[in-house]
Amino acid sequence: MRVMAIDYGDAHTGVALSDPTGLLAGTVTTIHSRKAEVVLEELTKLIKEYRVEELVMGFPRNMDGTEGPRAQLYRDFAARLQEQVGMAVVLWDERRTTVDAHRILFEAGKNAKKRKKTVDAVAASLILEGYLNAKRLRGET
Repeated sequence: MRVMAIDYGDAHTGVALSDPTGLLAGTVTTIHSRKAEVVLEELTKLIKEYRVEELVMGFPRNMDGTEGPRAQLYRDFAARLQEQVGMAVVLWDERRTTVDAHRILFEAGKNAKKRKKTVDAVAASLILEGYLNAKRLRGET
């Protein structure tokens, strides 16, 4: 079961895909657009191309667990994606994923300009890894 993780953003949306078994994080890409319609269209293409069966999207929470100021924007986008592709979208706590992605890229020697281009895809892969690990712990895989 292939799983897609989405790190939705204002200008860049990171996407990570699991392997076909749904056990390992694999392919990552970034959609560069500020227009929700374009992001929805590109996600729909990827979902069809990779035969995605499960969707998980990062959801903004504050460090104390309360919903962040952008929570409703993310809920609305997830609802639009769900309506467009006919699949439920699991909202997944994305606290610290972008911070961790920047750290990973910095430690890999990427300069600020290169990090900016790939940080969302790395954040999506961290969301995907967290989600897949949680499924394994629950015995769902």
